[in-house]
Amino acid sequence: MDVEALLHSIPPLAVYLVVGGVVGVESLGIPLPGEIVLVSAALMSSHHDLAVNPVGVGVAAVIGAAVGDSIGYSIGRRFGMPLFDRLGRRFPRHFGPGHVALAERLFNRWGVRAVFFGRFIALLRILAGPLAGALKMHYPRFLAANVSGAICWAGGTTALIYYAGMAAERWMQRFSWIALVVAVVVGIIAAILLRERTSRAIAELEQEHYRKADTAA
Repeated sequence: MDVEALLHSIPPLAVYLVVGGVVGVESLGIPLPGEIVLVSAALMSSHHDLAVNPVGVGVAAVIGAAVGDSIGYSIGRRFGMPLFDRLGRRFPRHFGPGHVALAERLFNRWGVRAVFFGRFIALLRILAGPLAGALKMHYPRFLAANVSGAICWAGGTTALIYYAGMAAERWMQRFSWIALVVAVVVGIIAAILLRERTSRAIAELEQEHYRKADTAA
């Protein structure tokens, strides 16, 4: 199959809807690859032969993030912290006691700033809205941090990938393939180390949770 022809067959509106939908559902609290979808769409927008507009991609992501987080906030406020207990039993890989405890600790430490910076952190990107609602965060403050974080994350990511895509060809002309491979490897190692650090923190908090549960029993 001709990949170029396939990309040309995708309507720009469909790209915007997919970006907004996936980012929105992820922000609602359902684990989806919102960042991957956003980056892919931004790369498409950097291809001048395609009709996908980077502004449209960024706006779709901002709207999806803001609306999804607000719906998640409403759900969290309605059902409270017991909601996470039920989700943890059903989806322990995403809503286990360690995940929730780590997110709650970050909320307690950062306050409303956790909503803003949570847009850039995979764990908080999923839990920020529902957890802010469950913790009864003041909604106007939540909304301000939510929208500003969405603009910085979606707009910044789209702009970065868009300009990187346009510069990629010129960059490749000036540097060797070895330099590209080294840059990619360094990025992957950094991502793995960050994930492992988060996983260790989650595991420690889960052990602490179960110790407390055994003591209480």
